[in-house]
Amino acid sequence: MIGAADVIQMARGFFASRIILSAAELELFKKLPADAPSLAKKNSWDADALTIFLDALTAIELLDKKDGRYSVRDNLADALGDDPEKAVLPMITHLNTLWKKWSELSDIVRKGRNPDTPSTISKDKDAMRPFIGAMHVIGKGMAASLVPKLLPVSAKKILDVGGASGTYLIEFLKHIPEISGTLFDLPDVISLAKERISQQGLLARVNFAPGDFYKDPLPKGHDLVWLSAIIHQNSRAQNIDLFEKCFNALESGGRLWIRDHIMDEQRINPPSGAIFAVNMLTVTPGGSTYTLSEVSQDLETAGFVSPKIIHNGENMDTVVESIKP
Repeated sequence: MIGAADVIQMARGFFASRIILSAAELELFKKLPADAPSLAKKNSWDADALTIFLDALTAIELLDKKDGRYSVRDNLADALGDDPEKAVLPMITHLNTLWKKWSELSDIVRKGRNPDTPSTISKDKDAMRPFIGAMHVIGKGMAASLVPKLLPVSAKKILDVGGASGTYLIEFLKHIPEISGTLFDLPDVISLAKERISQQGLLARVNFAPGDFYKDPLPKGHDLVWLSAIIHQNSRAQNIDLFEKCFNALESGGRLWIRDHIMDEQRINPPSGAIFAVNMLTVTPGGSTYTLSEVSQDLETAGFVSPKIIHNGENMDTVVESIKP
């Protein structure tokens, strides 16, 4: 049971978060190893403030300190470095953007969200590559764990909608030798996907379809559509429109698989999904997390039948299946 001390501890949880976000914002990790006075002088920072800041980063075990010199801990060097195959710093930079939006939460609760606010999920071209790379670094473990749990499946051609750099499509291709894939995403993302899928030796089994699923139809002729971590950024009306496009992309008897947070009917479990709904409240015009009954109703409106959960998870890894009759 949560007590008063726990509430205080949760309320001060932003302390460590803000320290990490500021370190990323200052591009501090790439400036190490260094001592505080020389680092402050080189960057025109305040030496006393920097020393306190570096000591705190050391206390929370991101840095090591020896003889007044600070360095990134060895086990975090890749995660906090520049290698796009290993770095999570672009995601931390994205969280800095979310911080600014979350600071508006009280006003949003008072007044409601502005439906004309642009989604912070969208990325400019310069930020796209590192952000997609960080998504792959963070997501590849879940993909490798989740996809085998969904098998076997009788499918020959899979469409990955908004597939980013192919994190999940790669796993499907690895585990189902007879399947081929189509990856649909924005043109700037497609180029990144080609690189990664080529590195995996799977390029011959994949077609690439550039487009915007908010504006464009999806390519047809598939018997499995994978819709991963997308429905939460949409309103229900947007999801119905997207489900209709998925319906048209499928052959009769084909399946749509949706990976996302799926909430219980009281909308409090899983807790990670309830908190993520607040994230969508702050950063999207109409997004949220949805219950199975809501998703099922919207799927049926789009023409699908027999919606059901085929894998239940706590961390945006629940999968809902529905069939095109």
